[in-house]
Amino acid sequence: MDIGVAAAAVVHALVDRGETLAVAESLTGGLLAATVVEIPGVSAVFRGGLVVYATELKHSLAGVPEKMLADRGPIDPDVAWALAEGARSRCGADWGLATTGVAGPEPQDGKPVGMVFVAVAGPARTQVRQLKLTGSRADIRHETITSVLALLVDELRQPAHPSAPS
Repeated sequence: MDIGVAAAAVVHALVDRGETLAVAESLTGGLLAATVVEIPGVSAVFRGGLVVYATELKHSLAGVPEKMLADRGPIDPDVAWALAEGARSRCGADWGLATTGVAGPEPQDGKPVGMVFVAVAGPARTQVRQLKLTGSRADIRHETITSVLALLVDELRQPAHPSAPS
């Protein structure tokens, strides 16, 4: 899915549903938010974002537990989960997106270049996906944004308020 198409699909679906979005970004350093706000009409749905590049800011701004960061490091599926939930709760949004990983050019904290975790926190559940990306630093960051937006598009295709099983 093209990055612009994915961003537009997210914004239009959120407008249709009357729901809002916030982001917590590490390796994408604000590019996810910048990509989303390129779409006309985004002001109706985008609450804001946290660029938490430094590990300690993942705790102080996004609410990731210090012990989790100390035990696992910043590149971990549970950290991605906590970042998405933190963006959602701290920005008062219906949906939260998160990106964390290694864009390169060197490995970080024993994690290889291209190891990325993206997460989508929503009203009913939180999804985390691990990505194993290749290419340049720019390629990895771009594919991370495309992947997290596509994950949110998949979630938004679900009914807004699923009915209880009968």
